[in-house]
Amino acid sequence: MSTPESSDTHFFNSFSVVLGILVIFSILLFAFARMLGRDYQNAYEFDDPLLKNAAKENTMPFGREAVAGQDNSALSAATAPPAATGAAAAVPATGEDAFKQVCSACHATGVNGAPKIGDHVAWAPRIAQGKDTLYAHVIAGKGNMPPRGGTTWPDATIHMAVDYLVSLNK
Repeated sequence: MSTPESSDTHFFNSFSVVLGILVIFSILLFAFARMLGRDYQNAYEFDDPLLKNAAKENTMPFGREAVAGQDNSALSAATAPPAATGAAAAVPATGEDAFKQVCSACHATGVNGAPKIGDHVAWAPRIAQGKDTLYAHVIAGKGNMPPRGGTTWPDATIHMAVDYLVSLNK
């Protein structure tokens, strides 16, 4: 007949072996997941241009100093605003042109939850807020909508684009 002490010892030994096997299995599973995920992480995170630009901006020096007697032309070029490119410089003349150039990329297909053209259920509460509110949301950005729709257009052009979108969804 076994004593309670020997049965407790037997249980403890069995439990320790099972627990050790589970710990080893967990470590192996974690190592396998890291090895498998390394390729995906490199492909989707480390090569992401947005993350690279963010890291570049975060690691830039806080200030630059002009040194007397040295060529400081690089300093003025580094602090000057970027010149407008052909695509960025082209400000559309009408709301329809603005929609075709930029807005249609999201609002024609519903990308990132953007209300699609013709979806009166999605547009009705937005239109009910009034055009001034819509103008403010587009200019400042709201939700997934970037400020100014990702452009550098003046307020008047943004207003034309909003007016055109509202006219399509009334």
